[in-house]
Amino acid sequence: MKVNKYRSNTCGELTIDDLGKEVTLSGFVATIRDHGGVMFLDLRDDTGITQVVVHDESMLKHVSKESVIKVKGEVIRRDEETINPKIKTGEIEIMCQELEVLSEKKANLPFEIEESLKSNEEVRLKYRYLDMRNQKVHNTMALRSKVLHFLRNKMTDLGFMEVQTPILTVSSPEGARDFVVPSRKFKGKFYALPQAPQIYKELLMVGGIDKYFQIAPCFRDEDTRRDRTLEFYQLDLEMSYVTEDDVLEVGEEIFYDTFKKFSQKEVSPRPFRRISFKEAMETYGTDKPDLRNPLIIEDATETLKNTSFNPFKNSVIKVIVVHDIGQNSNSWFNEIVDFASSIGMPGIGYITLQKDGSLKGPIDKFLSEEERKELITKFKMKENSVMFFIANRKKSHAQKFAGLIRDELGQKLNLIDPNKLELCIINDFPMFEYDEKTKKYEFCHNPFSLPHHGLKDYDQENLEDILAYQYDFVCNGNEIASGAIRNTDLDSLVKGFEKVGYQKEEVEKRFSSLFTAFKFGAPPHGGMAPGIDRIIMLIQDEANLREVQAFPVSASGADLMMGSPSVLDDTQLEELGIKIVEED
Repeated sequence: MKVNKYRSNTCGELTIDDLGKEVTLSGFVATIRDHGGVMFLDLRDDTGITQVVVHDESMLKHVSKESVIKVKGEVIRRDEETINPKIKTGEIEIMCQELEVLSEKKANLPFEIEESLKSNEEVRLKYRYLDMRNQKVHNTMALRSKVLHFLRNKMTDLGFMEVQTPILTVSSPEGARDFVVPSRKFKGKFYALPQAPQIYKELLMVGGIDKYFQIAPCFRDEDTRRDRTLEFYQLDLEMSYVTEDDVLEVGEEIFYDTFKKFSQKEVSPRPFRRISFKEAMETYGTDKPDLRNPLIIEDATETLKNTSFNPFKNSVIKVIVVHDIGQNSNSWFNEIVDFASSIGMPGIGYITLQKDGSLKGPIDKFLSEEERKELITKFKMKENSVMFFIANRKKSHAQKFAGLIRDELGQKLNLIDPNKLELCIINDFPMFEYDEKTKKYEFCHNPFSLPHHGLKDYDQENLEDILAYQYDFVCNGNEIASGAIRNTDLDSLVKGFEKVGYQKEEVEKRFSSLFTAFKFGAPPHGGMAPGIDRIIMLIQDEANLREVQAFPVSASGADLMMGSPSVLDDTQLEELGIKIVEED
């Protein structure tokens, strides 16, 4: 390392091989310990910690925890009983000869650095620069840097060209709300921050760049949650002259190699299991299945079509069979019933197969003998097997509730192996889905996706039967990438938007750049966008996305450190041609 006035070495590199060396170190004072007139400091910088011994107490007159200091001294061997084998510098310490305070700490800390993770999240985010001094937070930032470096090299090795696309763009109906930016020069008009570089990367394909990628910031004005915030990053990529299989194979290599390099967990082998959207919803109750959970959902609607049990009549009936839990206590089953109520289910039925071959449970009395026999045989019940029933008039609701019950059973029964990363690919998504709130059809995935049979797909009466070349990568119940083969047929694109309520003129106006470009010829292309934040979350076993970003907003969407969103003064508003209207 080049010697400068502040340090000849870092706090994480000195070892027993450096004994006798005169060194200069600078960093934060992590701890101060008084051993009867001999002071021991732990000096921390970006690379680690080195212990410093100070015999002259007057040197520490203006030194306190988290002050920034520079020390000069000799590398000496620690006493045998004080060796710390957990750190690289654990066998040595610095005998301080000179000490200079570079920046004195003049305010009380809002939390102890070592205990920052136990502090209130809003306080941590307000003082995020202090929170970063915590070793775990620092390690996460360092991991993120290493993963990004690895991904950039990986994409370059695969022949992709890195291209940056604009941050100020045009508002477009891509699913979420846009963040808009008023224009000073064009009063009354607005830029938008990109939800994703969707249009730009397709235009790059039209421009003849066969393989594009970038680490792209994406902005969506949505309510934040544990796995989503207002701004996130994705490894955006697009490829020309490819089929779905070509893109998926690239995605498999990216995810497998990344997780194998940075995670200590067992990673599912390539090729990843491919599951259609329909199969995923039927078998797991979600398009983001956690395959570590061995439980599956089965359908008993036909078996119980003549049921006398009113809650099951005219309903879609899903069942989950769990073996060897029939002996569990009533309180255990009551917890499942309580969970079902908490997610909006009116109740949940269950039956247990007894040793004598009979069934026991709250709904057994409503079953005919024929129904009992078919349930036991068809769903392979054994002694002490328990069958849970989930019923609803709407198929999508029955699937969703069954998926949530499956997840809860997997957790309660400790069926989820925390040492595995189980990846799969969900494909063949429906092009449209019915939104019960708006009472109309919406795009299920991406409006620019290619239907399986092109334009003629739109002749179908049932829109939900139209499948598209759309796919997600899923790991441990988390969507970690989304993508599609794109639709370059302008007539087909217009027809798709018309099905969700947009007129041809409006579509061509909203996406004029794409429509104009496609008229000059467009190669078949497709791509995907692995989520950087979620990759880091999975590697770190972190449940909260805010923990893997350097400066995240709070759960409410406010930046507590910088004070945004903020109020503009009258001069700024006038320049922008904006008038604030107070609500009554």
